[in-house]
Amino acid sequence: MAKKKPLHWVKLDNAAKIYPAASSHTWSNVFRQSVTLKEEVDAEVLRSALEATVKRFPTIAARLGKGAFWYYLQQVDGAPALKEEQSFPLIYMSKEEMGKCAFRVIPYGRRIAVEFFHSLTDGTGALIFLKSLTAEYLEQKHGISIPCEYGVLDRKEAPRKEEMEDSFLSYAGKVNVSRKATDAWRLSQRDYKRENFLFLTCLKLPVKQVLELAHRYGVTVTVLLSAMMMKALLELQEEQVPVRKKQKRIKLLIPVNLRQLFPSESLRNFAMYTVPEADPRMGDYTLEELCGVVKHKMGTEITQKHMAGMIATNVKDERNPFLRVVPLPLKNLAMKAVFNRVGERKSCLTLSNLGQVKLPEAMCPYVERFDFILGVQAAAPYNCGMLSYGDTVYINFIRNTREGGLERRFAAILRDLGVTVTAESNFNGEN
Repeated sequence: MAKKKPLHWVKLDNAAKIYPAASSHTWSNVFRQSVTLKEEVDAEVLRSALEATVKRFPTIAARLGKGAFWYYLQQVDGAPALKEEQSFPLIYMSKEEMGKCAFRVIPYGRRIAVEFFHSLTDGTGALIFLKSLTAEYLEQKHGISIPCEYGVLDRKEAPRKEEMEDSFLSYAGKVNVSRKATDAWRLSQRDYKRENFLFLTCLKLPVKQVLELAHRYGVTVTVLLSAMMMKALLELQEEQVPVRKKQKRIKLLIPVNLRQLFPSESLRNFAMYTVPEADPRMGDYTLEELCGVVKHKMGTEITQKHMAGMIATNVKDERNPFLRVVPLPLKNLAMKAVFNRVGERKSCLTLSNLGQVKLPEAMCPYVERFDFILGVQAAAPYNCGMLSYGDTVYINFIRNTREGGLERRFAAILRDLGVTVTAESNFNGEN
């Protein structure tokens, strides 16, 4: 009998280490990406396509293992069983489930959804996995040939070592950048009634209208939509905290894909962030002013030198020879304490934009849309993920409270500026 190849395993990358340490019995850092086809998904073909695809992605198609000093990822031995869709996305992923397989593939109607524990990969790596799985499915289902371009990888090709590297260690700078920051106003769960349900609202916008509006303000789409989110948050805080001197800074955490700055081919986590802010105690802000705040913050910080310094700050503890041999339970206690103290206090929410999704031309006739859904924060009720495909921008708000004031205000700002907004949700009644 042929000898079975050993399963790949890797230590968690620098960004991934915090997620298992900070997870709790009510919160796991899981996000979803999905593709909606123009026909019903054939589950049997999807199972076969998944079996072919997982071999190509040993650090994404993986389980979370626990060692004496660090967690690690180990390639799963074959494709996991397909999961059934639940009443809402991103059902809690327990440590036990992660120990068997830290991602889920969920067919439903015309949709193929994949949910990833964040220690596996970031939004860019997840999208490459989803595109490659979808390409394999379409090839098997329709007998077509899809070229390996726009992030579609050859499933017959062996994984490359460049895809499995921890790029944080490769591109850390020599000078640390300070992480000191003031606390932000938060839509605290103390102010909302938390539900045992995740409320999802998707706003669909015409790409053409959004681009025209961004050009009018002289900014990118990401800058424009981030400024609109900050304006909606400022209005919401003014309603909830009417005394201006008691109001706090509005801060938005915007992830940055570092592959745009460094020559990395890693499929693991390789993203940092920038955090534009506005202090309402200084007065009211126009949308034009907020566009300037976001534009200049991103322009100053999204550079190779600044991000290398931020990486250096994050990896310095990992390189400490003493800390390397501290037992994992003590590391977890320390990382969880840091996360609870500062992890989510420095921004109101995350706004993650994957940008324009492009596909090989042969796939386009079969694909209707893509979606990107973040999980809610551990101690705050909202998060937001977005992308564009074809002629539509898809903005997914998710929350664990019944009150839906933020997405309503965001949509109102868009409509006031002449953008057509179509809303979808996974619940009925008032939001």
